[in-house]
Amino acid sequence: MSPNDGRTIIIASDDNIVLMSPPLIDRRLKNNNSNDGTASSTPATSTSSSPYLQPSTPPHVPSGFALQLNDAISTADLEQQEDTSNGNIVVSSSSIRNDAVIASPASQKSLRTHNPIRAIVDPIMAHSIKCGKERGDGKDQISLALGDPTAYGNIPPCPVIISAITDALQAPGMAAGYVNAVGTAEARHAIHKYHYPNANNTNLDDREAKTNIVVTSPDDVIVANGASGALELGLTALLDEESVLLVPRPGFPLYQVIAESHGARVVHYDLLPNQGWECDLDHIDRIISEEEENAHDVSTKVVRGIVVNNPSNPTGAVYSEEHLMQIVKLAEKWNVPIIADEIYGDLVFGNNVFHPMANVASKLGYTVPIITASGLGKQYLIPGWRLGWLIFQDSRHGSIQDVKKGAQRLAQVVLGASRLAQVVIPAVLDPCNESDVAAIAQWKENLYTQVEDQAALLCGLLKECQGLEVIHPQGAMYAMVKIHARLFDEDIYDDVSFMKLLLEEENIVVLPGRAFGMGQEEERDTPVFRVVFCAPEDVLRCASERISSFCSRHAM
Repeated sequence: MSPNDGRTIIIASDDNIVLMSPPLIDRRLKNNNSNDGTASSTPATSTSSSPYLQPSTPPHVPSGFALQLNDAISTADLEQQEDTSNGNIVVSSSSIRNDAVIASPASQKSLRTHNPIRAIVDPIMAHSIKCGKERGDGKDQISLALGDPTAYGNIPPCPVIISAITDALQAPGMAAGYVNAVGTAEARHAIHKYHYPNANNTNLDDREAKTNIVVTSPDDVIVANGASGALELGLTALLDEESVLLVPRPGFPLYQVIAESHGARVVHYDLLPNQGWECDLDHIDRIISEEEENAHDVSTKVVRGIVVNNPSNPTGAVYSEEHLMQIVKLAEKWNVPIIADEIYGDLVFGNNVFHPMANVASKLGYTVPIITASGLGKQYLIPGWRLGWLIFQDSRHGSIQDVKKGAQRLAQVVLGASRLAQVVIPAVLDPCNESDVAAIAQWKENLYTQVEDQAALLCGLLKECQGLEVIHPQGAMYAMVKIHARLFDEDIYDDVSFMKLLLEEENIVVLPGRAFGMGQEEERDTPVFRVVFCAPEDVLRCASERISSFCSRHAM
């Protein structure tokens, strides 16, 4: 047998089929022969001796596969028979150990993919007991950690969405076929109209003739599998290995997960808790300056984008138009695109106002390209339906046309979001009749009032807990709570120890600030944890009472 004859080795045992390329089996045989001086003299065995062996259609071992045998085979044990029908070598052995397996290496992308929340929380949650009866103290587990507004079922989805999907299911064809990978024409038109309600108030030719005007259209929209899928498309089209993405700290970890999976580097910029969690503009400026100064190739842009999440997860911050303008001007200074994660949209409280980043950039003359990620999941309470989108608003210099085309190509890999689910996008973003318009408006008013009331309730109760300081949210579904560790006993010294003990003693789940990029250095003085306030009022009260008891028990 020649090491390069291209034939596949099939090793059949009673439990599995093991595949080896000829060079690997040759090397194994030679090593065994040189070690014990014994050649294989075992008689040939019929291929029918193994029910797993199908020599007529032998599996092929792709390049890159390796076999870990753990010295499971010795030459004297091997029984060989050449399958004359296809030239493969069939090796049968009753003495091959069960640990002989194909070992295919994981891709580098998969090895680079790590979710920091899972890395921190899973080991702590692994031994938790949800049922209070099983714990022996009657304290059922209450989670203030999961960012799913539907988890407790106390806030129903928009009824117009339910009607739209019901009608689609009863219609001929049931919206069951394939559609364009970037989304249905109806969905993209509705998304564009929703984000640019005044786009058609001026003649298109007149607008294009005006200086410094960027015209967007439904062609600039890509419908994706949730806002997370939209961010995956956008960042994949934008980033290369060793390129840099700026993300907020604290911030939603998905940006880091996506970027690092592609071999890009993530650099965190600080948010300022004492200034309503605004972006630290000086820190962003220093980061970009240092990265570009240290670039090996001055012809290639190192910093590819700045992620801005507004309203914010995990902080609940809602940025003023003035602050957003400052961010755009800084991005203009460095010619860096902005990725605007706006999944929570206008879910804001009190007098706070949501200002879309694309609108802010347009007011400043379209000097900075904006890639907006949004969706229906959080604003209309259907996160499991996975309906999100990207909108590419370019600069007046045409900065991201290639990025948009790249995202459109990437969308073809998964052929877009569910066609059935997409029927609800025009139903809620561009309703056809007045009754639906009124129903949507009433539902949103009720939703926002309920969420704001629940935020006020939980934050008000936590404010009374010893050693805690609540940073009141302005929108979204989250609030950050400071832990004044110096006011607690030695068992509580940071955010992770607080979370772990709270779970053990009170069966309450919160997320530590470290899950959102805040390291020990940043948290030395003010460790924090995040809470979600979407649970029913009675659950929030119960959770607050347990947290209060916990804090009192550990207070100095």
